[in-house]
Amino acid sequence: MVILCFVVLLTLCLFLCLQLALGHGARRLHISTAYRAKAKVSMSRFEPTSFISYEKLQSNIDIVRKRLNRPLTLSEKIVYGHLDDPHNQEIDRGRTYLRLRPDRVAMQDATAQMAMLQFISSGLPKVAVPSTIHCDHLIEAQVGGPEDLARAKDVNHEVYNFLSSAGAKYGVGFWKPGSGIIHQIILENYAYPGVMLIGTDSHTPNGGGLGSICIGVGGADAVDVMAGIPWELKCPKVIGVKLTGTLSGWTSPKDVILKVAGILTVKGGTGAIIEYHGPGVDSISCTGMATICNMGAEIGATTSVFPYNHRMRTYLKKTGRAEIAAVADEYSDLLVPDQGCEYDQIIELNLDELKPHINGPFTPDLAHPVSEVGAAAQKNGWPLEVKVGLIGSCTNSSYEDMGRAASVAKQALDKGLKCKAQFTVTPGSEQIRATIERDGYVSRRTPSSPPTTETSLPGTTLTPQRTRLLPPPR
Repeated sequence: MVILCFVVLLTLCLFLCLQLALGHGARRLHISTAYRAKAKVSMSRFEPTSFISYEKLQSNIDIVRKRLNRPLTLSEKIVYGHLDDPHNQEIDRGRTYLRLRPDRVAMQDATAQMAMLQFISSGLPKVAVPSTIHCDHLIEAQVGGPEDLARAKDVNHEVYNFLSSAGAKYGVGFWKPGSGIIHQIILENYAYPGVMLIGTDSHTPNGGGLGSICIGVGGADAVDVMAGIPWELKCPKVIGVKLTGTLSGWTSPKDVILKVAGILTVKGGTGAIIEYHGPGVDSISCTGMATICNMGAEIGATTSVFPYNHRMRTYLKKTGRAEIAAVADEYSDLLVPDQGCEYDQIIELNLDELKPHINGPFTPDLAHPVSEVGAAAQKNGWPLEVKVGLIGSCTNSSYEDMGRAASVAKQALDKGLKCKAQFTVTPGSEQIRATIERDGYVSRRTPSSPPTTETSLPGTTLTPQRTRLLPPPR
């Protein structure tokens, strides 16, 4: 009994000494470590055996930060966090080539054909990382949604059969024609804060709106990653865009990138990642951030990215990924830039002063405030008649985009105005289409508008699960 009391007393003394030395942080450290050790969250609901590994990201970042001995930008954290050899990789922004291990691959149906043929020739039984094929690019806009979808299925029957059967054999997810635009599907299902994804389409950076590093590549690069070979990328420079103020009135997220395009021009982002940061970020929705990142391709950027915040957390929860939001919260320090980090170039935008813009014609960096575009058109002899309007494509196809367009259309109807130009609507996914139909933005009795070449609607959803409607707007 005396020995037992002595052991208990000794244990208590050791515990008190530990608390005196480390404070209550010792307990927090224990709980945090235990939670992180247990947290095993799937990358998507379609891949229950592929897990998010923030631990690996943390380990690599710690190694690189110690080597470079300086604060890191968010872009650097995610990119360097995926280095094949963080201990020995030479790192010099804009000069050295990095060997990276992306988390996943996405392919659209036009480029997936050759990529899958090349992968098959490797002789490997399965892809090394989670990969998906999205059938959207081979659907041509001619008549209307149902007719164009049916025609695409008939004309591309052999292609779809090949991609479907090859995907099933080699472990590649297959999104049939009718499920949605590749970039919207990725945002809704596969992008998450800190992931590195490469996609065989130039607008893959759309996923940066969810704190991801998503880079557009060629089919051969995709094959390397699917085959488990390190992927090479020239170490990107980092251009910081500091946002202050708040979006308001008619100014939309797209005006941010239209303004940035006017500043950097179509070549200004070449070899660089555009990293948005600052207090103004919180006034932009997650899908708005995706739109901004999507159009970074028009200025030559390697990709674009936003830091993790409450907007992304909300979007993850609303798209059925609350468990990813929870683990991202736990590792949030990895998903934002370090204080004091340095950028190769800084652009500052005050959102309070930003006006609605129209860019073009002929080049996406010809930026004009809307109030000035009429005078510029007359001065330069540009066409003055608007003949077609489009809300959709991979850039403006979210629920938020549809809501804005529907609001304008309703105001016009209430005033008794009639449409003088053709107007087409192409929601980015079956989920978006079903949700705007539920909320009265479109009518079942109205024929669906013709889709763009990147669209695959309407038609039934052909995803592995039933369509999940987004929650009603508040």
